Amino acid sequence: MAKFYITNAIPYVNAKPHIGHALGFVQSDVVARFRKQQGQEVLLLCGSDENALKNVQAAEQAGIPVQQFVDENAKLFQNLAERLKVHFDVFQKASNPQHHESSQKLWTLCEKAGDIYKKAYEGLYCIGCETFYTKEELNENKECLEHPGKKLEVISEENYFLRLSKYQKQLVELLEKEELRIIPATKKNEVLGFLKQPLQDISISRSNERAKNWGVPVPGDDTQRQYVWFDALNIYQSGIGFGTNEEQYKKWWPADVHVIGKGITRFHAVYWPAILLSAGLPLPKSIFVHGYITSGGQKMSKSLGNVIDPFPLIEKYGADALRYFLLREIPSTQDGDFTEEKFIERYNADLAGGLGNLVARVLALNPKSTLSSDRVPSRMTGQIQNSKERVEKALENFQFNQALEAIWEVVHACDEYIDRERPWEEDKEEVVSDLLLAIGEIAVLLKPFLPETSEKILKQLTEGKEENLFPRK
Repeated sequence: MAKFYITNAIPYVNAKPHIGHALGFVQSDVVARFRKQQGQEVLLLCGSDENALKNVQAAEQAGIPVQQFVDENAKLFQNLAERLKVHFDVFQKASNPQHHESSQKLWTLCEKAGDIYKKAYEGLYCIGCETFYTKEELNENKECLEHPGKKLEVISEENYFLRLSKYQKQLVELLEKEELRIIPATKKNEVLGFLKQPLQDISISRSNERAKNWGVPVPGDDTQRQYVWFDALNIYQSGIGFGTNEEQYKKWWPADVHVIGKGITRFHAVYWPAILLSAGLPLPKSIFVHGYITSGGQKMSKSLGNVIDPFPLIEKYGADALRYFLLREIPSTQDGDFTEEKFIERYNADLAGGLGNLVARVLALNPKSTLSSDRVPSRMTGQIQNSKERVEKALENFQFNQALEAIWEVVHACDEYIDRERPWEEDKEEVVSDLLLAIGEIAVLLKPFLPETSEKILKQLTEGKEENLFPRK
């Protein structure tokens, strides 16, 4: 059986999850469920990025030990996944001793390659991104593009550096030949544009003093801790046994796709491949980059008070309703806006008035009818087959919204079929049978996207019991 290994971006756990985390979780889960439908053996990994300075600072502000702080917040992210019906086969915590052992092995391999050296350094540090920036990479106010309004720290200390510059030419070749594929192409072009500039070596450690003795110790130097991105990216490997279970690691690595948000593209498309090249390890096959969710047209921000908590939405509307909005309304590779008004509009139009209404209409035609497996809906076979092919092609390219559009075309076709044939005026068993089978096909196509709804529809079709799938809001 062919394997398919998917990784979700590893969230920082300095605060509770927001709707942007839900977007990445759901997208990763759809890919996993789709690949399983294709008959592949799938592993989906996520975890918690715990060795960041901002986690230490947040724990200090909360007045609790760092380990307790990251444990409690990591649980919130796991709870969000569970509530969204997202199943992570592995959830690797960065404070796990197994992860520490794995990250030290990765460091040692880079060191043996002659790619790690120590030097004094002074630079502008963004605590939000956990990275140093040059003045040329900042906005006109000398602020980080990802975190405008936050003052950058001037940091001066002696750290270890990775010879990133050594791999510049090789990285360009890998991306141009698509040996490492970046989706969409616009993000690939952005990375190649960055790689046209002279590539600077990057700091990969922090002093114990600044790290507050938190994080992965640098092998052979008890005064330093590994830089958060060096160890966080390695969660993709440590979670499947790198350095601790070689048989399992060799089975799953390299990753088939890293699912990430656009703000961390450089770390995944430049730093991570360079680290792996230095260590002599295989590179991931592809990186899928999704956009951000804005709130009422603005970037979500605690200071603006517009951060969207996904838990109340799930409680009020259900997991599948939120999954549907995120996958249908938010363009898969672009930014998309969320307001509860937009959410309700999409919910009522597509779920309550569309899919839910169709299932109710068909079952009401003949409540005793159940799905038969010995007949193909001859009048709708072409429409269904066309939609199946479009869904598969869209999902191969991570175009979740286009895949759902193809499924909803079958929903609309069924409604038109009912209106045209008017089966309630006389006994048209053939028409009802066509519709039952079409709805069964819709339910199967929906499995990766709306798993609970798919199961409910198939149950109604086999047992002949009606249930209001999506009550109008």
